[in-house]
Amino acid sequence: MNSIGENCTQLKKDYDTCFNNWFSDRFLKGETDDSLCAPLFKVYQQCVKEAMKQHQIEFKEIENDYLGTKEEEKKPPPKEEKKPPPSKDS
Repeated sequence: MNSIGENCTQLKKDYDTCFNNWFSDRFLKGETDDSLCAPLFKVYQQCVKEAMKQHQIEFKEIENDYLGTKEEEKKPPPKEEKKPPPSKDS
């Protein structure tokens, strides 16, 4: 599965590989220290946060439960258009 940001996909794959190896090679054998993949996760997480900003997705939006509620039926608000800065001639 690709990441939300196209430039985050390889970071996600790298983290997923690390996590899967850690899980099968260490966690299932009783080692719970998950710091092995933490640096990869931090880089990937930062990339995802930036991609969310670019897509105008606020963090609070992904933390709320919408399924099965009236909120699920609402249409999303229109995206705000970015206005160009005023010209010097104005």
